Amino acid sequence: MHVCVIGAGLSGLAVAHALKERGTGFVCLEKAPDVGGIWRQPGAGERGPGYRSLHLNTAKQLTGYTGCPMPDSYPLYPRHDQVAAYLRSFAERTGVLDHVELRTEVVSVGQDTDGLWSVVSRDADGAVTTRRFDRVVVASGHHTDPALPDPLPAGAASFTGRILHSLDYHDGADFTGRRVVVVGLGASAVDIAADLSRHAAQTVLSVRRGLHIVPKQLFGMSVDEIAESPWWNEMSFAERRQWVEQALLVARGRLADYGLPEPDHPVFSSAVTLSDEILSRIRHGAVTPKPVIASFEGDRVVFADGTSTVADAVVYCTGFHMTFPFLPAGCPVAADGSVELYRRVVPADRPGLYFVGLVRPVGAITRLVEAQARWVAQIIDGEVALPTADEMREEIGTYLAGVVQRYGRTAGASIQVDVGPYLAEFRESLPV
Repeated sequence: MHVCVIGAGLSGLAVAHALKERGTGFVCLEKAPDVGGIWRQPGAGERGPGYRSLHLNTAKQLTGYTGCPMPDSYPLYPRHDQVAAYLRSFAERTGVLDHVELRTEVVSVGQDTDGLWSVVSRDADGAVTTRRFDRVVVASGHHTDPALPDPLPAGAASFTGRILHSLDYHDGADFTGRRVVVVGLGASAVDIAADLSRHAAQTVLSVRRGLHIVPKQLFGMSVDEIAESPWWNEMSFAERRQWVEQALLVARGRLADYGLPEPDHPVFSSAVTLSDEILSRIRHGAVTPKPVIASFEGDRVVFADGTSTVADAVVYCTGFHMTFPFLPAGCPVAADGSVELYRRVVPADRPGLYFVGLVRPVGAITRLVEAQARWVAQIIDGEVALPTADEMREEIGTYLAGVVQRYGRTAGASIQVDVGPYLAEFRESLPV
């Protein structure tokens, strides 16, 4: 049995470890010069989505792999370079580094008539190789295809400043003395705005829609520790929502008091933004909130409320398209943008293909990735049998219907999962 794992970041290394533990033959293809995914990029000076101020948003004890904790010397929320060093150490310690082919980019993946998978890759010298595998595990993430407003606001083509996506943002020091507008309210937007505010002459945060901003810690506990606590998982969904909403009022008050739009939805009906800094930077006058950009006029950015500001740069932190250019069209992302995977891992109509790490939890992702990796390894070994394709499609349909009911038809909602219930699905299906 020979398996191809695509990607050697946090998810790919978890898969590699699960396969090696079971003695399953595999190779891991990674286009970068080293393992570590987005966490090694800032230190290498490479194009994002990592940036120099990047830290973990989740507690180190829950983000480290099971049985291989992050060093005691690390802070609760380590820097990108510390996480990168930890991931490489894990790869060395578990012996999976010997299975990783670095500087090897996957060009295409397709299933042959005999059911095997042909993987075409290109090495650093440009040499193209085609290999056939029994199974393929995609663990490469999806932060490579930047999503910008289409079209951009009127006048963008004649804007005298620079327009860029967060993918191309590296260091706030690059904007020393400049006037910058950051667009968005997600994790990268608030991180980048806070970072810029320490270097730029002026930092403006343009927000289209209110999101729930949650501190990294509530009542002295990291929020991802809370998400895995027994008392939390014993509460009903309504009780959890009420608890968080009350805790947020205590911790930070109303977002409108900071000049930000109040969310138009209850907590847990959309992705939340974890940040300890952005509200403080706003209160200190270092970041100025503004509504959505209406247009550009020469060197000015005009907002929907009629106000405007001179700007040298606009950084769009507007997320990424979920694209997998090396895979067949429509896999795993359907025409409507929904990710269609059984248990968020298996495409119903592509036997032998699996996805690991294509989930978005409120909390640390590592436990989820490890559970997915172990489950995939057991499927490959024949210890776990998948349902029929029809049964998998039914589960996917039920799950996506629940997503629409809770989150609406928003981009990326189909990969949202709740940590406790999602882990419980794997505990129920995996042999003891």
